[in-house]
Amino acid sequence: MPHSFDADVIAAVLRHMNGDHTDDNLLIARAFSPADGGTITASVMTGFDGDGGTWDVTRGGVTSPLTVAWPGGPIADRPAVRREVVALYDAACERLGIEPRPHD
Repeated sequence: MPHSFDADVIAAVLRHMNGDHTDDNLLIARAFSPADGGTITASVMTGFDGDGGTWDVTRGGVTSPLTVAWPGGPIADRPAVRREVVALYDAACERLGIEPRPHD
């Protein structure tokens, strides 16, 4: 059973990802979605648990969910969420051949 985070933690992470990291959401969706669905035009992080993150991905006007496992495996605390989202971003950049920006 994956770890469930408190609603306030989830809300804060989603607000941050969908407010400050919209390009990262799109990059993650493009890197980890099946290639046969067409061009991805939008991606919004909608949730996460101890096993991975979930995004609503839009292509051709149709939105569908995408769940991506955390690269480091299951997590159970708030600091690990940031670490794993950063790891997903780095893995997405690597898959897409994009130079990642430095992390603060």
